Amino acid sequence: MTVHIKSITFGCADPRRLAQFWRQLTRFSEDPDNGNAPGDPEGNEFCIEPSDAGRAPLAGQLGRAFDAVAALISNIRADQWSAPTPCTDWTVRQLVNHLIGMNRVFAALLAGQPPPPRPSADHIQDDPVGAYRDSAATLQAAFGRPGVLERTYHGPLGTATGAERLKIRLYDLLAHGWDLAQATGQPADLPDDLAEQSLAFARTQLTGQARPGRFGPAQIVAEQAPAIERLVAFLGRPVNTGA
Repeated sequence: MTVHIKSITFGCADPRRLAQFWRQLTRFSEDPDNGNAPGDPEGNEFCIEPSDAGRAPLAGQLGRAFDAVAALISNIRADQWSAPTPCTDWTVRQLVNHLIGMNRVFAALLAGQPPPPRPSADHIQDDPVGAYRDSAATLQAAFGRPGVLERTYHGPLGTATGAERLKIRLYDLLAHGWDLAQATGQPADLPDDLAEQSLAFARTQLTGQARPGRFGPAQIVAEQAPAIERLVAFLGRPVNTGA
């Protein structure tokens, strides 16, 4: 079904001036039968935010990344949990534990709640896949709530909108998915389009001087390399291209 907007009404103190502003902005013309007479309610505040359909693409992107990483976690063998990863000083178990912990930290932040135990605490217990999927579902639901993507959040992670928080979570998730694939000998079957988008966003967030956490200096990688390899190289992982 196609929906057409017939009109949008604003309450204001100076309707003629406001009509002129929106005419120039939208290139619409004034209705000659509407005198834009004064007397409208004033002092009203309004906001424009995405509809549920508009929020779905971002939340859906995160869901795709969660599913891809869940597949990697599901295929970790019992003897691989103590194996090293490209993330300095973290074993496979510690890396999965970090993913679960950060999902819970982000979900608490979006809900305005105190953060859960530090990501270094044991979030895995006896069910790594179940704990990961549960934390991922909680965070995806949090990002899908009305107004979350537009709101600004302040916390230990800095100040950013919900949409920016989601993109930060996305590039970190994809990078750690690659880490897991390398550590466990699995193909890095991660969404190429999301890696490309995440690389573009990460470039706006991280510079040579501002690389907090476990992001090392950007590494050299072939321009024609898969997007996930270009992303992790930008975040500081050496990539073996087989050359």
